[in-house]
Amino acid sequence: MTDVYSIGEMLIDFIPGSEPASYIRKAGGAPANVAIAAAKNGLSVSMCCKVGDDDFGRFLMDTLKEHDVKAACPEFCREAVTTMAFVTLEADGERKFTFARKPGADMLLCEEDVKAEDIEASVMIHAGSCSLSAHPVAEATVKAMRLAHEKGKLVSFDLNYRNVMWDDDQSACAKCVMDVLKYVDFLKISEEEVDMVGGEENLFGLMKEYGIAVVVLTLGSAGARAYFQGQTIEIAGRKAKAVDATGAGDAFWGGFLSCLRIQEVSRVQDLTAEKIQKAIEYGNVSGFICVQTKGAIASLPTRAQIEAYL
Repeated sequence: MTDVYSIGEMLIDFIPGSEPASYIRKAGGAPANVAIAAAKNGLSVSMCCKVGDDDFGRFLMDTLKEHDVKAACPEFCREAVTTMAFVTLEADGERKFTFARKPGADMLLCEEDVKAEDIEASVMIHAGSCSLSAHPVAEATVKAMRLAHEKGKLVSFDLNYRNVMWDDDQSACAKCVMDVLKYVDFLKISEEEVDMVGGEENLFGLMKEYGIAVVVLTLGSAGARAYFQGQTIEIAGRKAKAVDATGAGDAFWGGFLSCLRIQEVSRVQDLTAEKIQKAIEYGNVSGFICVQTKGAIASLPTRAQIEAYL
């Protein structure tokens, strides 16, 4: 049995290194980072993805294997070049992204790459909005989430309206997101995305309309807020001196999903406000440690490191 089956397009983030003009490569995109974060918490994890047969793609696959994340579909694609994201840090700590994309048709995840038996063997699946960034990838992601939903699996989704992934087409971005919400149990969303869906009142409407069990609103250093069965669960933030939060959101969500599994949540009916509160606090500490140690894959914390803070 696989605890988490993560699906999505793969990226590499380049974040500034310690020397001028130097960069640190890390596996990017929420599906990869959440998968690694969950694996570092001791969960059994598989990643459904395609990457280019180049040094960047090999770095990605090596990173997944290094952290005991199993590749669930063909590893390398002959004519593809892996997508890269360059992250620039502003003086106030804000991040700006520049994407370098060299399309290779073979690289894109397709419906046939998503195996029903892999979903059947998993407790939950996870996908992020970057997984909807190209037509075949979107179809593959929607198929996976639909199959998981139909089989009674837990479905996690990290909503991110980063328009660059849709060539700045806001309407296409919104449509892709709405196509999958009907299959989602756990939705991660930030304040910025709440504004984009029309505010918290509209968000509650979406929860009711699509039957979303839990919505977790991440508030950065201010903590997090969850909505569950008419209840609001608040978790205070933890201040960190570092400004580079690259990977912190994924560390948060990987920790959140991990804690739910640690508490033996395997279906929506297992959820309680207490379990959700513990999972949010667990994720909040995970994100805090990641920020405190300057982000990147190497600083995604283990279960022991997280629990030492609790």
